[in-house]
Amino acid sequence: KKELDSYIGLDEVKKEVKNLINMATVYKLRIDNNLPNPDMSLHLVFSGNPGTGKTMIARFMARVYHSLGLLSKGTLTEVDRSGLVAGYIGQTAIKTSKVIESAMGGVLFIDEAYTLTYKTENVNTFLKEMEDSRADLVVIVAGYTDLMEKFIDSNPGLRSRFNKYIDFADYTADEMFAIFKLNCSKSFYVLDSAAEDKIKEYFTLVSEAAGEFGNARG
Repeated sequence: KKELDSYIGLDEVKKEVKNLINMATVYKLRIDNNLPNPDMSLHLVFSGNPGTGKTMIARFMARVYHSLGLLSKGTLTEVDRSGLVAGYIGQTAIKTSKVIESAMGGVLFIDEAYTLTYKTENVNTFLKEMEDSRADLVVIVAGYTDLMEKFIDSNPGLRSRFNKYIDFADYTADEMFAIFKLNCSKSFYVLDSAAEDKIKEYFTLVSEAAGEFGNARG
């Protein structure tokens, strides 16, 4: 939790993640003490513009679930549509199965997941493998907010398995400046006051369209 608090910005995300940590902790305690648990899904939907910290938090959640004993490895496997969809009918199922097998024990992070919407073979295989592997696999799907809502609504199976949403807001000008300074210090650069003024002015301008700028990625 101290590491989580050290991340720049992400105030609402941090609150949601702390709630998830608390929920998962109680869930694991009940398992360890042979107490009944509700049918809880650990799969997540991350929505927001690029560069808002989705991959970083996905990697963090993999470590959290591992430290709680809910995942055996705590690794992060990141894929997009090209990593799951094959060129010929029948091959997509095989490709998806192999990806899920390689992600076992950790978190499978699917970026721009809405690009899978019209690949019924892919989504159905994906849902079956998710269900079969739920004891040692967590799936996080991510992408733009409005497109992720359409993706989840495209298949009843998706809606039932993904019921926890975390929205990643664009970074403010002050937050982007703080991230820039942090990156400078990591590379042993020091900004003088004149440079700081120019950079603050620049981030104030781009913050009006932070999603187009790329947020922290930019």
